[in-house]
Amino acid sequence: MIKNLNFLFVTFFGIGTIRYAPGTVTSLITTVFLFSLFHIIDLSNNFILIFLLVILILSFPAVKMYIEGNENKDPQEVVIDEVIGQSIPIYLYEVSHGTEKIFGEAILFYIYIFILFRFFDIKKPYPINLIEKKFRNNFGVIFDDIISGFYVVFTLIIFMTIKSKFF
Repeated sequence: MIKNLNFLFVTFFGIGTIRYAPGTVTSLITTVFLFSLFHIIDLSNNFILIFLLVILILSFPAVKMYIEGNENKDPQEVVIDEVIGQSIPIYLYEVSHGTEKIFGEAILFYIYIFILFRFFDIKKPYPINLIEKKFRNNFGVIFDDIISGFYVVFTLIIFMTIKSKFF
């Protein structure tokens, strides 16, 4: 039973088992899910933060258990790392805007965040590529997506700074 629950968790309820682009599908579902929590259901930022931290904390032992004895140390079906990485820039975008939530602007930023995250997660620029190669364990599986999430944050900060200075 524990193995089954662990499998559901690391594959994000089986989404990781789909044949084509499971990471992209998971990132898209995460984006839509978080948009719903923030803008439709309107949950508090603190509640969502606790929810995301629980996922992060549980992901380390769950991924470790899943890849133990597995020759592939970063199996395609493990997509909980995409949930974590995609959540970082979305959460930080939302808390940086306080209580002011403009629906149309949020949709655009969610699209930007989704595209940028997938770009960084697929291309794996330095040091993401180094972490993925050096750490062939649960830390490497999860942390490369965390860094990809922060690359998105830095990219958006640069974009917004340039936009505010010149446009």
